[in-house]
Formats: sequence, structure tokens, C-alpha cells
Amino acid sequence: MPDHIDRANPETTADAEAAADATAGDWSGEALRAALGRAADWTVDYRKRIEERPVLPDVAPGDVRRALAKAPPCSPEPFERILADFDEHIASGLTHWNHPGFLAYFSSSTRAPSIVAELLVAAVGVNAMLWRTSPAATEVERTAVDWLRQAVGLPDTFTGLIFDTASTATFTALLAARERAGDGVRDDGLPGGPALAVYTSEQSHSSVEKSAIAAGLGRGSVRRIETDDAFRMRPDALKAAIGEDIEGGIRPAMVCATIGTTSTASVDPVAEVAAIARRHGVWLHVDAAYAGPAAMVAEQRALFRGWEAADSIVLNPHKWLGTSLDCSVLLYRDADPFRASLALTPTYLESEDDETNLMDIGLALGRRFRGLKLWVLFRCVGTDGLAETMRRHIAMAEAAAARLAEGGVFELAAPVSFSTVCFRAAREGDPAGEERWNRDILARVNAGGRSFLSHTELDGRYTVRLSVGSVHTEERHLDDALEALHRAAADLSPGEPG
Repeated sequence: MPDHIDRANPETTADAEAAADATAGDWSGEALRAALGRAADWTVDYRKRIEERPVLPDVAPGDVRRALAKAPPCSPEPFERILADFDEHIASGLTHWNHPGFLAYFSSSTRAPSIVAELLVAAVGVNAMLWRTSPAATEVERTAVDWLRQAVGLPDTFTGLIFDTASTATFTALLAARERAGDGVRDDGLPGGPALAVYTSEQSHSSVEKSAIAAGLGRGSVRRIETDDAFRMRPDALKAAIGEDIEGGIRPAMVCATIGTTSTASVDPVAEVAAIARRHGVWLHVDAAYAGPAAMVAEQRALFRGWEAADSIVLNPHKWLGTSLDCSVLLYRDADPFRASLALTPTYLESEDDETNLMDIGLALGRRFRGLKLWVLFRCVGTDGLAETMRRHIAMAEAAAARLAEGGVFELAAPVSFSTVCFRAAREGDPAGEERWNRDILARVNAGGRSFLSHTELDGRYTVRLSVGSVHTEERHLDDALEALHRAAADLSPGEPG
């Protein structure tokens, strides 16, 4: 027994013995309890004091790795020392997505109940590939997905399951669409079949193109459909592209409409797109990864008109709802095309319950117990609480947009949609100077450590992008960001164009 254990103090003795057990590699019983306690204390303190950290770390490539040991340890180390190294060398090198000043991309912040749910998922350590390998995990996932379906107002003709990200969900939907359009691709492959095409807006997510690559269709199969002045897919252009392909002997496989595009959060006219897809018998997939949960907000519901006609829809609770990352829900009307594309059950996995095996949908065999964190989220926050958070974020974004447009320095580059604002410091007649100015403004704001914004390109012009989505963001954090933007614009103003 280590000499430092104080036997006169039972509590100290128990803690020290637990620490000694963990040091010796015995993580059963009280050693696990002690380590969990330390990790829990760190977690609570981290979340409580996260504003004290810069959103972006002050590190260069390779800095974190140089701080870590070059070789694995031969003997167990105390968890206390490991946690200290995590805090000093790893947490300090993270971009803090839970920071209230994180206004870049689409935020993936984590509500506290999801953290607890992740612990339970790790504790039970189940693999929900078959119903029989974990009946409760399968049925909780089905239940949580159906709760989400009800919350966003979709009919009960939809069912679904949870993947890691929207990219995986979109890829899985494309495989189902390819199977339905491609006449036996599953068994015979693509070379002997008809050429297939995929249609999506020029503003859609890159995962559509990546899915076409991975599905063997190639980037050349993707038709990027023109958008209007609000960056929405033009139905007339879609109709023309499909007609041209059919005339040329190319078979349309899938149309992907977006509700909440990545750059501007624009909303494609899904009802009109659905009518075109239906007329030609083409699979309609709706990417609502970011904005889909906002259908829970009554005053936003009209933006989702027509999505109930889709064959498949993807929504990401790990974005706006606040589950931890890898919780992307794929909803679909008919499971048969999905099973037809990838389901393959070896003899050693056969059972009488094949209809409920989640592994039949998608490429992965092993499946985490992802449904638990969505189920816990609904139980701990409720649909009213979730909707109110999104409503508050939308109001903050609209107020920020109004303030940006007031001062005469910044102009809105796209209509404000959901909680996303696209803007730039305008410099008429000097496009190169305008781009440098906006790049410098963004770099200055992000270097300040209190806010992190991203950028995009719209109509060939560099554009700054602000998206409110963190469960921790309050109005004062938007105030900080806007003040930093105006200060940077003033300090870096290039003067009159020459």
C-alpha cells in the first residue's frame, strides 16, 4: 500500500486507495468512481468557465503533437496526471465549439443532458447492429426518431434511424435512389447499366458531390442547378436539366433539395421541386441537416412546405438541438430501396427479427447506441424548450443583421434565413480591395478570441458569415461580435479606391 495513504481519515484513505488502484491499472469499483468524479468536475468547470478560453487556440500545426509523448507508456499512469495533461496540452489546443462566441459554420454545441447520455452509452457499450444484439437500443432509437418526426410535423408514413453525419445519410439515400433507378446495380455494378444523373442546387452541400463519387456515379453525374437572387434552386432550370438528360439517354436518379443551405441557409422551393421529381419518377431527397429541427418553431413551419413529399430527409440534432456530435437522423418513406441497396446478412447473424435490424440500412455493421442521447434530450428539455432556443437564436440573428445594415459599412449579401447572416464590408468599384478588407476584418475578429465567424463566396464576392446556433450564446455575445466587426472595419479601412 502506498505510504501517502492517511488511515486516520477514512475518506482520504478510500480516495487514495482508489487512485492507487487506477494507477496500477485496476479500474474496477471505487477506482472508476474516483476517475469519473474527477472527469465530471473537470467537465462542469470547463463548461462554467468556457468564456475565459479563446474560441480558436493559439497553436500552429504540430504544436499539440510535440507536447505529447512520442511512444506509448509501458506501465499504467495515474488518471489525475492524464487529466492534467488533457487540460494543459489537449483542451488548450481545441477550437471550442461549445463557446458562446462560436458563430461559424453551423454550431455543434452540446447540452448538458447529452453529456450524461454519452456516459451511459459508453457505460453499457452495446452494439445495436441487430435487434437481438441489443433490443432496447434498437427500440429506443426507433422511438426517439419517431418523436423527432412528430416534433417537426411530418406524417407517420416516415420512419428512420440515426447515422453519424448528414454526409453518411445523404450517401445512403443516394444508394437507395441509385438502386431504384439503375436496374440491378447492387449485383451487376454500374458499367453495364444506364448513365445516371443527380440534381442539386449550386448552393447545396458538398456531400452530394462526394456521395456521387463514392456511389460510383462520378462528379460528372451531378447537375448543379442555377439559383435565383435569393440563392434558391430554380425549378425551371431543374425541369430543363432533367428533360435534357432524358432526351440524351441519361436516367435521372435523384434530386436533392435543401432547406437551409450551407452558405446562406436559403430554402429551395421544395413543393415545386417535388412536383417535378414526382412527374419524372425521380427520388427526392431533402437536406435539412441544419434547419430541419426549426420546423418545431410554429412561425417557421411554412418554410418547410412540400418536404412531406420527399422520399428521404436528413436532419441533424447534433447541430441546432444540442445533442453531442454523431446524431444525424435519416427519415424515409420506404425501407425497401435501402435494404435492396446494401442489406446483406451472413449466416452467423441471421435471426427471426430481420425486419427490425438497423444494420440493414446503410454501410456500417456496428452501430453505437445513438438513440439514447436524443431520447434523453427530449425528456430533459422538451419540445417547447427546444423550439424556444431556436426561436431565440433566430431573433438574435435578425437583430444582428439589422444592426450590421444600419451603419453604412456593411451590407447584407443574402436574405437573412433562420439564424444565419451573410454580409460584407462593401467597397464599390474595387473588388480586389473589398476582398482584402473583408478577409482582414474576419482575421482580426477571429484573432481576438471572443468570437469566431466563417466566410463563403456569393456571386463571386468574398462574404462573411455569422450563424447563431450554440446553446450557450446570449445577446451579449452577439454584441461582442458586432462591436469587434465595426472596430476592425474602422481600423483596417483602406480609404477611397484609387
